[in-house]
Amino acid sequence: MASLITPGTSVTCSALSFQWPDGTTVFDGLSLSIGRGRTGLVGANGTGKSTLLRLLAGRLCPSQGSVTVGGGLAYLPQNASLDTALRVDQTLGIAEQRTALRAVENGDVSEEHFETIGDDWDVEERALATLGSLGLGGVELDRTVGQISGGETVLLRLAALLLERPDVLLLDEPTNNLDLFARRRLYEAVGSWRSGVLVVVSHDRDLLERVDRIAELRSGSVSWYGGGWSGYEEALATQQEAAERMLRSAEADVRRQKRELEETQTKLARRRRHGAKMDVQRRVPKIVAGERKRSAQESAGKLRGVQEDRLNEARERREEAAEAVRNDAEIRVSLPHTAVPSGRTVLRLRGLRLRFGELREGDLQVHGPERIALVGRNGAGKSTLLHTPSPGSSHRCPARPRRSCRCGSFRSAWTCSTKR
Repeated sequence: MASLITPGTSVTCSALSFQWPDGTTVFDGLSLSIGRGRTGLVGANGTGKSTLLRLLAGRLCPSQGSVTVGGGLAYLPQNASLDTALRVDQTLGIAEQRTALRAVENGDVSEEHFETIGDDWDVEERALATLGSLGLGGVELDRTVGQISGGETVLLRLAALLLERPDVLLLDEPTNNLDLFARRRLYEAVGSWRSGVLVVVSHDRDLLERVDRIAELRSGSVSWYGGGWSGYEEALATQQEAAERMLRSAEADVRRQKRELEETQTKLARRRRHGAKMDVQRRVPKIVAGERKRSAQESAGKLRGVQEDRLNEARERREEAAEAVRNDAEIRVSLPHTAVPSGRTVLRLRGLRLRFGELREGDLQVHGPERIALVGRNGAGKSTLLHTPSPGSSHRCPARPRRSCRCGSFRSAWTCSTKR
């Protein structure tokens, strides 16, 4: 992954603002500078992490402000799709160079071939080495994209970016659709990154342990934390403990100020009643009594004003303290109970031969109620198995005769025992 680093390699946002066409504001005056090293960009869903990466990559235009990138940039978006008819070398961007290399090897010394190759005579070896480092050593350069799995496609896109030798690499949820083996390869790739700026958006905690710093996007601004995910969690826990203490102190102050205001109002009311009573007993002239009353009201008003100001200030401090205490909502998923009786066979596979590979371990039976995880290496055929249709229709009642099906490049023999 070594590359020639551009001096001052960095990504900078200056007073960046962005709104969606419906008027929803995502960023309003965001300023941010990301230097060399590995940065994990985290935040709750919907805070704008992917939008920020798209702005940095130039895929979106800011409403105001600017983005400055020092050096060449490569970007891996979420759920990126590839043309299944493309060959692997075309996806990697080295097809023309391979063609030129074959021509030179066969004795064609045309100048255009040398211009195509440039100084990259080992491009094929580099491509194979990059594929191997990501666990794609068995993927031939002449294979088509349609012959590899979705997880392998993600790694293939990453391999193409690494071959560009970028100064700035942006990855948006790169572990999506990857199996455990492929994730470990990606972890190694991120852990060994030394080529400039790497920014990765992810919820994968194991991946985020490999970064140098965490940038948390929250409420349109970014807070920085040194180290990986565990360091971020520790710092966040310390912050929350301090914020909760401040909130408790602020709430106690509000209660104290309320109590003092109530006590002051009670004292003033007693003083007014006592003064009025004494004036009546002493038969104080009305003009003198009125002057005393006005003076007492002014003094009382000033005192109440001071107490009310203190109470309002205490309430403001409490609001600020409450904002610092996080109360992020948790997503809870409740799966419905199945109506399938216990022990009923709901699915049976026999002699299944897939388009790619073969189900070699004999029969497979699924009994209800069960929740089953289908796992395996990328490219093992998990999605192919799930997409394999049953003969004739989606469900077959066991009371009806089973039929075999031959549909081109594969044969299936599903039997479903659920009622229609």
